[in-house]
Amino acid sequence: MQTIRHWQGLAAAHRGASVAMGNFDGVHLGHRSVIELAAKAPAPLGIVTFEPHPREFFAPAAPPFRLMNAEARGHRMEKLGVQLLYELPFDAGLAGMSDAEFVRRVLCDGLGVAQVTVGADFRYGKGRAGSAESLARQGAECGFGVTIAPLLRIEGLEASSTAIRSALSEGRPRDAAAMLGHWHRIEGAVEHGAKRGRDLGYPTANMGLAGLHLPRLGVYAVRADILTGPQAGSYDGVASLGVRPMFGENAPNLETHLFDFSGDLYGQHLSVALIDYLRPELKLATLDALVAQIDADCAAARSCLTAL
Repeated sequence: MQTIRHWQGLAAAHRGASVAMGNFDGVHLGHRSVIELAAKAPAPLGIVTFEPHPREFFAPAAPPFRLMNAEARGHRMEKLGVQLLYELPFDAGLAGMSDAEFVRRVLCDGLGVAQVTVGADFRYGKGRAGSAESLARQGAECGFGVTIAPLLRIEGLEASSTAIRSALSEGRPRDAAAMLGHWHRIEGAVEHGAKRGRDLGYPTANMGLAGLHLPRLGVYAVRADILTGPQAGSYDGVASLGVRPMFGENAPNLETHLFDFSGDLYGQHLSVALIDYLRPELKLATLDALVAQIDADCAAARSCLTAL
């Protein structure tokens, strides 16, 4: 998969795709239905999305809401067979384009799309003036076809990023996975921490959560993929997602202990899937009590993961 972060002056090999267009936060089953429709056209499969997310551009001080960072979204797109990922920079210029101008300048003249597929609720252009129906009209004028995908419902509920956020906030990662079509994952580089876990006999890989919607704080059974480095592979583990209340620290992060693993992961990239919520964060009286609790957490996580 090739990632293209501009829309002007593209090489011929990067034009003429059948694209699914949207923000695709989480790449849930509703998004996949849009992508699968786009894949039916006799053209390379592409994605048109935006970075930063338009909501981040218009409301930079709003609480974090994203289910995925750009890295995780790109990995998921590649697994779905996407060949061209157009990750367009959402800036003042793009935000100020009318719907018709966006279609003409970006989709037609810039990307030279052969076909565009969007969800029925898709909006675009300044003031969100454009709709899926107006895109179909404007696309016909520019010479490309438009397919409108109906909204997907699962067991009577609309598969949406909002519903997935709610499930994660309530500590229901399996319900979130049912709507996503895959485990909810947190991806990023392993950062240096206080190394308390190593001192306690449970070394952890620490990852930041900046910009992401926070699932319910607590301890999870996880499956982690090491994406880079000589020890790349998949491992079971247990992770603490939270603020470490015993140590008076408040910036939330993800600390993952990998079972049956030994090695240095600093700077490597991990993808950590939340499988089961085990318990909330606890402020225990002593370090011995903390170690005993971690022992119990590891046993509980192993039991959950063995049953998958």
